[in-house]
Amino acid sequence: MKLRYHILLKSIAVVLTTGMLFSCTNDSRKVRDFLADKNLPIGVAKDAYHEYKDSGRVTSKLITPLLHDFSNRKNHPYNEFPKGIKIINFSKKSNDSVTITGNYALSYSKTKISEILGNVVVVNHTEQSRLETEQLYWDQNTAYFYSEKAFVLTTPTSIVKGVGFECKEDLSKHLAKNVLGDIETQEE
Repeated sequence: MKLRYHILLKSIAVVLTTGMLFSCTNDSRKVRDFLADKNLPIGVAKDAYHEYKDSGRVTSKLITPLLHDFSNRKNHPYNEFPKGIKIINFSKKSNDSVTITGNYALSYSKTKISEILGNVVVVNHTEQSRLETEQLYWDQNTAYFYSEKAFVLTTPTSIVKGVGFECKEDLSKHLAKNVLGDIETQEE
């Protein structure tokens, strides 16, 4: 009788434990909403390296020590790069043509606008031009940079310093708003 009672208690414990294990489910939508409510990323990547391709050809590379994925936001999904970012864009000839670096970045997937902050440097290796600023907005739809912060734009023929600018992604056709100091240019 004692043995039978012991087996019955073990059987009840096994059934209850099994029932508890199978009753736990995680609805992915509920988890995503919970993370969004707590302002937590849906994913985190360390030492991320991503290649973007178009028709089998590498068009750009993204390198970052830390990526937070907030794509679970309904209105404004974004990615955060809290430890900096390096983006290398390639020309059609597969040359390293433009490199963008910064200490911090946000990239909004719906609008395709990115904000890069802190020691932002854009280098066009082909044209040998360099842009330095503390804040840069990048509209990927129009391939355009703009900022209202102080900047230094260095080209082989000129050095432009000022506050506020707009330019194409390859640093050509720039518009300097409030120019400070002298502008050095060569006439053709």
